[in-house]
Amino acid sequence: MEFTPVLHSEWLKIRTLRSLVGGLAAVLLATSAFSALAGADTEGAAFDPLFSVFFGVGFGQIAAIAFGTTAVSSEFRGGALRVTLAAVPRRGRWFLAKTVAIAVPVLGVGLVTGGVSLAVGKAVLGTKANGLTWGEEARAVIGCAVYLTLMALLAAGLTAVLRSGVATLSILIPFLLIVSFVIGDMSGSVADVLPDRAGQVVFHETWDGPLGPWTGLGVTGLWAAAALLAGAWSIRRRDA
Repeated sequence: MEFTPVLHSEWLKIRTLRSLVGGLAAVLLATSAFSALAGADTEGAAFDPLFSVFFGVGFGQIAAIAFGTTAVSSEFRGGALRVTLAAVPRRGRWFLAKTVAIAVPVLGVGLVTGGVSLAVGKAVLGTKANGLTWGEEARAVIGCAVYLTLMALLAAGLTAVLRSGVATLSILIPFLLIVSFVIGDMSGSVADVLPDRAGQVVFHETWDGPLGPWTGLGVTGLWAAAALLAGAWSIRRRDA
């Protein structure tokens, strides 16, 4: 089977699975809601208006991760992967189509999410957001879309390796919400190359670490690529 019909079939799976559609909606809702809440708290000498506007991405990424995880883990339930591979024997082609079918909607929703978060965050901050430049705002909106997409793909690749959505979420969510912050406080610059901390540099107006906004996203991209390569290897080598 050619790539285009395989991609179309994977897109149909995502459109018809309500949990996946709900996951995409949750990306927008969680990000904008928490950005609005963060904008209400502007105390502290280290206040960064751009990061405050996009603070909700740290919570919206959980929904993006759940989306990428569910999209892949659904193939390992009820023998669905065996049926899929019977129709598409070339496993690498199928996994590539699955990856694209995950990335494209997250990227689109991420752009909308970035725009909504910017509007909501600036409205809440009021005059405290006046110092933000058009370039900084555009960078953060585009970075929001790219970052959420990379985190969804990281989850998709890890799920293909573990073959369990529960196992993937049990690793990634505690890591992002707890472990990453603990490591960051204890290990200095080592934490700068963790996938979440590296990618979120794009949401800061200024930064002190070795990574800039785009190099930070590049590091997150390397994490996602490594997970996808491991997932592709697992799909090709292990029984369905």
